[in-house]
Amino acid sequence: MRDIEIAQKCKMTEIGKIAESLGIRDEYVEKYGKYKAKIDFKYLTENKNPDGKLILVTAITPTPAGEGKTTTTVGLADGLKRIGKKVVVALREPSLGPVFGVKGGACGGGYAQVVPMEDINLHFTGDFHAIGAANNLLAAMLDNHIQQGNSLNIDPRKITWKRCVDMNDRQLRFVVDGLGGKANGVPREDGFDITVASEIMAIFCLSDSIADLKKRLSEIIVGYTYDDKPVTAGDLKAQGAMTALLKDALKPNLVQTLEGTPAFVHGGPFANIAHGCNSVLATKCALKAGDYVVTEAGFGADLGAEKFLDIKCRKANLVPDAVVVVATVRALKMHGGLDKKNLEEENLSALKKGLPNLLRHVSNIKNVYKLPCVVAVNRFPTDTDGEINCVIKECKKLGVNVVLSTVWAEGGKGGEALAKEVVRLCENEKGDFTYSYTDDLSIKEKIEAVVKKVYGGDGIAVTTEAEKQIAKLEELGFGKLPVCIAKTQYSFSDDPSLLGAPEHFTVTVKKVKVSAGAGFIVVLTGDIMTMPGLPKVPAAEKIDVSSDGVITGLF
Repeated sequence: MRDIEIAQKCKMTEIGKIAESLGIRDEYVEKYGKYKAKIDFKYLTENKNPDGKLILVTAITPTPAGEGKTTTTVGLADGLKRIGKKVVVALREPSLGPVFGVKGGACGGGYAQVVPMEDINLHFTGDFHAIGAANNLLAAMLDNHIQQGNSLNIDPRKITWKRCVDMNDRQLRFVVDGLGGKANGVPREDGFDITVASEIMAIFCLSDSIADLKKRLSEIIVGYTYDDKPVTAGDLKAQGAMTALLKDALKPNLVQTLEGTPAFVHGGPFANIAHGCNSVLATKCALKAGDYVVTEAGFGADLGAEKFLDIKCRKANLVPDAVVVVATVRALKMHGGLDKKNLEEENLSALKKGLPNLLRHVSNIKNVYKLPCVVAVNRFPTDTDGEINCVIKECKKLGVNVVLSTVWAEGGKGGEALAKEVVRLCENEKGDFTYSYTDDLSIKEKIEAVVKKVYGGDGIAVTTEAEKQIAKLEELGFGKLPVCIAKTQYSFSDDPSLLGAPEHFTVTVKKVKVSAGAGFIVVLTGDIMTMPGLPKVPAAEKIDVSSDGVITGLF
């Protein structure tokens, strides 16, 4: 059966009972129908429970063969529940861009999914719409200020704030607006980002209260004056109205897995562009509600886990107790140069060539961030014992165990072995968590630290434009912020064609800008874009609704 058919056959538990299973009183639960709810902030501020154990799920560098990171996250949580642990999942919300594009949704797959799957993958509780509205309100107030006399002396050529829409629409990357005469605005070059790349999304996911949200929104830099001084959302007096649009969206969403495990699904910044983690509020609510919390970071560990550890953990004072690195034999063989149509054949040569990709990710977790780690191999029926033993042998050289996972086919039952290893790590192995760089380094030194320590490269090449931008940001006092590197998800390098574990490469830094409200420096490398496009055959072509309202074709 397809994922959507499995999800639609699930008999869900009423959401009030899911909340009750966590000890969340009804007064904190705001229901969105029978199977979705938002949890009031008071639950977090009034809850005196000690925090549970935090488990981060990440993965090897993604390939078209698939890795199953979200599926493993959900299946691991169900496995923990099956062995008697009080567990909560914390995930990102899916963006409509990938849903209608090529990547798909973000609810897991097979018998390891969060539900109601159609709702979560589509409009859910309206959070992304609120984020887009807040983003575009700020854009409208900015252009209106210029139209109404421009008392802040904003230079229209130096506006950095873009509009956004949660859709893959390459046509909107570069536009000219304000045309049609004086009454219709000031003509200028403009553009759109996808909502999940908006700074509002990053702020939304890093804020820990309404007051913190409002403060961060006020600090957004929207552009510069004619004499090169930054202009903020606070200067435009926009933060109050933006917060009003976001105040309900900021409450974490509670849903469940196919097996009734509670799941907070909230926020969704892209990991190849933004920091790629669910909201701090959802993570902290989960930590108060469960003894074990399983969360994930976007794409490969060089993107998602790096940003989870260097940005989210730094900002929210979080420390993972264990890390799971997800891999498949099929994907590793692709990293070894094997064509996708030949992946079902045993090929130890290709596997050995691709294994360094997994080993570098594992080494980063153990030796750069100094955290306990386990490798979860999603086993396919075509994987041979020889291939599996090869992975186990190489990982043992790094002192890391390998556990086979069959959660896609068996749900929580297929995740019990992984759950037991995660519990063992949490109880018996203590990490010595360390960031990959310190706050006092310069912007260039931080970028170089990530490239050398995490990516395995030789260093960075900085364009003349980026050099000027870095100098300006350090002059404005932003030099101590962490860096959020936007690069391709398909390689450790900034070249998507360099698979496996490439060496002796240089990452080109093309542009650098500050997300002052989010509290990090955005570093654009390679050909990364903040507004994706649809593929030749978008997934949207296969999605339909029957006359009785049943959605089909959604994975």
